[in-house]
Amino acid sequence: MRRPFAAALLAVLLAAGCGGSSPAPATPRPTPAVDDTTSGVDALFLAMMVAHTAQTLEIVDVGLDRVTDTEVRTLISAVRATEADELATMRGWLREAGPSAAAAAARHDHTGHSDAAAGLARLRAAPAADADRVLLDVLAAHQRTAAALARAQVAAGTSARVRDLAARIDRSRTAEVALMATLRAAPRR
Repeated sequence: MRRPFAAALLAVLLAAGCGGSSPAPATPRPTPAVDDTTSGVDALFLAMMVAHTAQTLEIVDVGLDRVTDTEVRTLISAVRATEADELATMRGWLREAGPSAAAAAARHDHTGHSDAAAGLARLRAAPAADADRVLLDVLAAHQRTAAALARAQVAAGTSARVRDLAARIDRSRTAEVALMATLRAAPRR
């Protein structure tokens, strides 16, 4: 079980852009322009993903205190590292977009986008013997929502860098959900 898990985790990290050091590309990649315009839909996506990612970090922090399976712990540690980095990036881009874009995004009602509060309550209340399974259920549902939001941004966004981030979020969250399904189906020790 360890070898397939390691390969699957590597795939998740690569999809998230966390593959570690890699050889330099033969031709330099263009960097996003500093004036990459962030439209209202881009700012809305960033604001929604900032809130969603903060919830993810809360879920994994509770999970790190509760889970016992080393493979589940490794996965959620990787999720935590990836999403903390993405959160910093998204917050920075929202600041760059200016106060009016951030204020417009903040006015959006975020209720109904996530069931993180109910999932956190369920995770906190789960008996110790069920914590791994409950964490996988709660986090998988949460990550499916993130992937759906990201796909919508890829389709509707105007900023190339925000759309690129959204595409990476879609790939990584989709890979995480698949890995969680594999972990959920595997006999637990």
